[in-house]
Amino acid sequence: MTAPSSTPLEIDVRQLHALRQVGADLVLVDCREAEEFEFVHLSDARFLPLSAWEERLGDLHDVQARPLVIYCHHGGRSLRLALALRQRGFPQAQSLAGGIDQWSETIDPNLPRY
Repeated sequence: MTAPSSTPLEIDVRQLHALRQVGADLVLVDCREAEEFEFVHLSDARFLPLSAWEERLGDLHDVQARPLVIYCHHGGRSLRLALALRQRGFPQAQSLAGGIDQWSETIDPNLPRY
């Protein structure tokens, strides 16, 4: 069992936007499926679909010590993945509350919504 993290489990889109603007050392992870990712995603996000995360967990070992912000469409899948990653030794894994849909609505209205 991993020790509890002091990092909040969720992060608001405005908080994430502010961190990105100052160049914070964080990793974005898109956990949606391929069709969703191809339709719209944040340009610097790593693609790790929730349906294959256990098989592809090794894709994140190089960033295990860094803050991870995981997003999906509305925040449900990313919350599940953030919890699972915390149990696997990623104490700074966070879910983006509201997902890419909230990001598009609040931060970047040029991103397509679905």
